[in-house]
Amino acid sequence: MFAARATGLVKLVGLCLMAGVLVAAVLFPVVGGLGLASNRAADTVDQTSGELTKAELPLVTTVLDMNGQPIAYLYDQYRIPVPSEGIADTMKAAIIAIEDKRFFEHKGVDWQGIARAAAKAGVDGGASQGASTLTQQYVKNYLAFVVGKGSEEAYEKATEVTLGRKISEARIATQLEQKMSKDEILTAYLNVVPFGNGAFGVGAAARTYFDTTPDKLTVPQAAMLAGLVNEPSRLNPGSDVDAAIKRRNTVIERMRDNGAFGPDAKVAEEKAAEYKAADIGVVPDLKLLPNGCVGAGDGPVYGFFCRYLVDYLEKAGLPTEELLRGGYTITTTMDPVATRAAKDAAMAQVPKTQPGVANAMAVVEPGTDKHRVRALAANRDFGNNADAGQSAYSIPAEVTKFGAGSIYKVFTAAAALERGVTGIDKQIDVPKTYTSKVYKDGNKPYTVKNAADYKEKMTLTEAMAQSPNTAFIILEEKTGLNNVVDMASRLGLRESMQGVDWKGDPLKTDGSNGPSQGEVYKRDNSGSFTLGAGPTSVLELSNVAATIVSGGKWCPPTPVEKIVDRNGKPVQLKEAACDQAVAPEVANALATAMSADVKPGGTAAAAASGWDRPMIGKTGTTENHWSVAFLGATPQFAGAVMTFTDGVAPQVICSGTPPRLCGTNDAGGVYGGQVAAPTWFNAMRVIHDGKPRADLPPVEPRFR
Repeated sequence: MFAARATGLVKLVGLCLMAGVLVAAVLFPVVGGLGLASNRAADTVDQTSGELTKAELPLVTTVLDMNGQPIAYLYDQYRIPVPSEGIADTMKAAIIAIEDKRFFEHKGVDWQGIARAAAKAGVDGGASQGASTLTQQYVKNYLAFVVGKGSEEAYEKATEVTLGRKISEARIATQLEQKMSKDEILTAYLNVVPFGNGAFGVGAAARTYFDTTPDKLTVPQAAMLAGLVNEPSRLNPGSDVDAAIKRRNTVIERMRDNGAFGPDAKVAEEKAAEYKAADIGVVPDLKLLPNGCVGAGDGPVYGFFCRYLVDYLEKAGLPTEELLRGGYTITTTMDPVATRAAKDAAMAQVPKTQPGVANAMAVVEPGTDKHRVRALAANRDFGNNADAGQSAYSIPAEVTKFGAGSIYKVFTAAAALERGVTGIDKQIDVPKTYTSKVYKDGNKPYTVKNAADYKEKMTLTEAMAQSPNTAFIILEEKTGLNNVVDMASRLGLRESMQGVDWKGDPLKTDGSNGPSQGEVYKRDNSGSFTLGAGPTSVLELSNVAATIVSGGKWCPPTPVEKIVDRNGKPVQLKEAACDQAVAPEVANALATAMSADVKPGGTAAAAASGWDRPMIGKTGTTENHWSVAFLGATPQFAGAVMTFTDGVAPQVICSGTPPRLCGTNDAGGVYGGQVAAPTWFNAMRVIHDGKPRADLPPVEPRFR
């Protein structure tokens, strides 16, 4: 007994001393010898209190498709800020009753509350209670969740039990009371404080627990939310209904005692009893807001586009950290119809759970001022469960480790046309085998052969459709390898050529894994470039096609239509400017040269059966059959598909229903016309449905 009383006496003395120190610290600034240091401290407090009056709270960024429908939400803290008039009086009364019943009487620090806490500690050894006002709690929560961004370290710092923190908190609170009205402070508090289950602020809490807005909160609902502020984890109504109801009823009793139900004691008691008898009222499934790229809409389908968007914005000057706090509204270029069509077409060829075989598609809308990304899809779902056929990598957008095969002959043809080496109707040599006089295979001569029998000479247009290897090695020699590599970058493979090393890994800022893939081909004088074995991005392939049918105008493949900030003001990005990659006449000639691949005799003819729109196309198959691809475009839409091995160890992809990994025996290896091209046509039939027929542009005679 004596020890307990002694302990209580110590606490009483300590709290009295703390109260005295707080009074001195708040009311009497230090002067004299401290001089400049005192002024700086006061300036810091002024600055902090000024920030709290502005309260730039972390908000949710909403991502919309091209039609304005949400596809994802990105946030650190789920918060829906509301003005004072948007909060029911029941909510205000509940939080005041349970947290600070003298809120309208004190000036930021409740000296009577401190005295009561000291007296309680002195009588029964109880913990310090009742000494922190709503204004002080607002300061604490703002420092923890706004300034400190909700980190564990920031929370511990903002809530540590030290005299220094209490002094600082009290000083800021008293200054806030001079700058803000009581209602402004109460509203700010209710917008910042956490209510559990990821909900910050009463707007998100009302939605999460009751699927309503804070202006419609009933007394039992408001009381439950007010009770959560004390211990949101322990009192979670989603896991412990009894504890939540008990705490809610305590709040209701405090509201009664504080006069919230009127001055008549009998009537107030009857109302309190009625409210306490009410059901908990929480919705069966809490309205938790999805967070991240597996978010609203169809996350497993839309997630690849979302992932590309986040990465694109990071490079364009809107970092992810800002996205998660800034409350932006982003209208994207994503077409849900095109995305679903691409997804369905990819899965029709390769089921999402097929081991080791990925099938990815990108769709870009051509244009001379903007290249809008309309779809990024794959047979895989977007997610983290590989066993369920999911992938968290943006496989349609990132540079894959695999090549696009003979699609790279497009770059040789483009460079040859630009430099006048040939025309689309001119005959070029097509020997069965060819040993280069320019390129080497290590210390040996570089010899290539064709995969089929061809006539000894054919036009460039025929060669683009039938794809003989020897013809394009000869063209590459005549045109110059460096010019061909540069053409690949100019037309659209900018990240594939300049941003990754020869293995497809992103270049490090310190240059330790350089040079770039394009520079390696130039350095090593690798004639195999035109056969397309190197790492390639599906999206960039799609953008190559868009550049060609846009009259040679390259634009970055953008996922963004517009962005506005939390105040509705437009946000400008640092996007690359469009440029004229090749002259329109060169692009138009190349387009016509690529138009025969889908006609009889072309490598994509079977997949194009029934297709009646003018288009460009080119299939590709790597020599080891680890990947195949198809690139195609009409004047309205451009797209590319790559099918590649995404298992732990690359293997040959063998044809079949569905395609499968088959070790190292490439005898039954799949070709681009078999999987990639059918995926493209099946998707594009849906995407073009209802669109008018559009012709390819004419060719100038000098490029014939």
